[in-house]
Amino acid sequence: VQFVESGGGLVEVGGSLRLSCAASGLTFIRHNMGWYRRAPGKAREFLARIHRSGGNPYYENPIKGRFTISRDNAKNAIYLQMNDLKPEDTAVYYCNTDPPQQNAWGQGTQVTVSS
Repeated sequence: VQFVESGGGLVEVGGSLRLSCAASGLTFIRHNMGWYRRAPGKAREFLARIHRSGGNPYYENPIKGRFTISRDNAKNAIYLQMNDLKPEDTAVYYCNTDPPQQNAWGQGTQVTVSS
């Protein structure tokens, strides 16, 4: 199983980014998928999930109303549209199944929000 995240970068407060995640080595459509992040000096945290069907998105409070999770089962991919970014969103962002497969974490993609 492999996840490859992309789309991170440096953005100003209030800006937007769209993260992508390409999954391989698993039957993608059988899995709920999630986005996670690790901020400097903090543990990795769960952010959002999307059902294997593409419905029932769920968001943790820090990102609710600003981020949108989606998936394309034909491409074995999930996405995270991030709007109204804040300095506290600075982190390395990861995708994985939900619940996560602990041996399958990718390198992540760095998001840095400058104030």
